[in-house]
Amino acid sequence: MLFITVVLDGVGIGPQPDSALYGDADSHTLGHVCALARPRLPHLAGLGLGCITPLEGIPEAVAPAAAYGKMQEYSAGKDSTTGHWELAGIRLDASFPTYAEGFPAGLIETFLEKTGCTGVLGNKPASGTEIIAELGEAHQDLRFPIVYTSADSVFQIAAHEATIPLDELYRICRITRESVCTGPHAVGRVIARPFIGNPGAYERISAHRKDYSLVPPPGALPEVLRAAGIRTISIGKIYDLFAGAGFDESYKTTSNEEGMRRTIEQARRWAGRPEPTFIWTNLVDFDQEYGHRNDLHGFAAALEAFDRELPELLTALSPIDRLVITADHGNDPFTPSTDHSREYVPLLYYGARAGENLGIRRSFNDLAATAAAFFGAPLSGEGESFA
Repeated sequence: MLFITVVLDGVGIGPQPDSALYGDADSHTLGHVCALARPRLPHLAGLGLGCITPLEGIPEAVAPAAAYGKMQEYSAGKDSTTGHWELAGIRLDASFPTYAEGFPAGLIETFLEKTGCTGVLGNKPASGTEIIAELGEAHQDLRFPIVYTSADSVFQIAAHEATIPLDELYRICRITRESVCTGPHAVGRVIARPFIGNPGAYERISAHRKDYSLVPPPGALPEVLRAAGIRTISIGKIYDLFAGAGFDESYKTTSNEEGMRRTIEQARRWAGRPEPTFIWTNLVDFDQEYGHRNDLHGFAAALEAFDRELPELLTALSPIDRLVITADHGNDPFTPSTDHSREYVPLLYYGARAGENLGIRRSFNDLAATAAAFFGAPLSGEGESFA
């Protein structure tokens, strides 16, 4: 018995009713990408993607191979941690703290005191590539870490690997997670952002990025499944978003391509076997490489690449296995913003109820309820299974 969830990070499917409160009333990630870059997505279309909502160039399948619908985020926020936690059955009534004007002076003072750093550069919302290009040379001269944030609840720390070695950067981030970003400043993630290169040609090293997340509240899906004797496997940044809680095996990845390769490998390993196994994959390139950089055509190309790999994953499954394809938020590369957007997320459920319209789910929690019901695990929470 195998249940796979693949999260297409940032691939939203239109504004939620409350999107204007987040400044996202005009966001429609898939709608704009399909209308303006026209990706060819025959396999996603065959599952029923075009049945969820009209998407230019994506036909409405006559006989969809999957059940289809979309999910609305209940929790406050539009960040990756909130989205994934809600997919795991957790609801947050208050959003994580964000810092539109940079971090307050008191927080920076605490950071310097606890970490032993003698100064910081940046301290503002910024694109990672842009702030490294702007401040990388000064960072190498002064040896101060570059501290920045975004519209998400993150405390990001960038450092050149030849200036602040990787182990030292990780130490600074651990202290920041444990002793600085606490209480009212408990951001969703502290992120280590190492880079290499020379002025004018700096390069972030995604493989050395490390996220330090809050530990989710009790009752999250991975821990519940694991406690029930179900094997749990994370692929991509899932492990980091849950601070490692609840996973038997974990595979870090550096690209969508590697994420899909790992997922297909694990599907072939466990599909059709009696041992219950839950695999959760995050494909981050849509968000990290294209949404945040407003790269519309890169986003479309990444969707096409995923679509080409999809048949190999589907054929690895047996009739008793299930696959869910969804997202955690939007990240519309067409709008002026380079940040996440408050959107519905697509829902494709393969392996049962093919062709059924699952409608608009009232919470991402429905995914957790469905996976728990599939395995017969005792998940408590507000979700309603669509199985």
